[in-house]
Amino acid sequence: MVKQRAPIGHTLARIGEELVAWFKTLVSAAVYATLIVTFGFQVARVEGHSMAPTLEDQDRLIVNKLEYRLPHHDPQFGDIVMLLFPNDPDKSFVKRVIGEPGDTLRSVNGHVFRNDEPVPDDFIPEEYRSYDTWGPEIVPDAYYFVMGDHRNNSSDSRTWRYVPKKYIIGKVQLRWWPLTQMRIFSAWE
Repeated sequence: MVKQRAPIGHTLARIGEELVAWFKTLVSAAVYATLIVTFGFQVARVEGHSMAPTLEDQDRLIVNKLEYRLPHHDPQFGDIVMLLFPNDPDKSFVKRVIGEPGDTLRSVNGHVFRNDEPVPDDFIPEEYRSYDTWGPEIVPDAYYFVMGDHRNNSSDSRTWRYVPKKYIIGKVQLRWWPLTQMRIFSAWE
């Protein structure tokens, strides 16, 4: 028995159908990726040392952009966040939330107090500490006070004041690079 070939027109139609199916798949993937990056998650790179020792220069992060867009999900004390620089919203920074709306903050010889309770700082090496004294000051409604963990090498709310909630892009969830330093973040870890 001899197998007959399909007519060339049938073969071309089948190839066309396959190409259309591949094109639809690629377009769908591009749309889903755009939606995820726009509304869900963002890959970011740390530039500088202001969050050392927690984050180092060139660390790669996953930022959860959806976290603070949900009802009753506001930035919390201790969260590491990605934010737009209030003085130039074309730049973004990674900092730690030290004060929420209504909190009273002050610093005595570099030790920060939030509502008269010391802010955890035992993870900050001596050479990263600052010895400034300021405050007390109350964080206004809809604003946050952020600081870098490398207290004597950080441009943060001590200099440029409060960050409006709308400038907080998302919560840093994961350091994925370098692989040997991979970790999931929660407040004060």
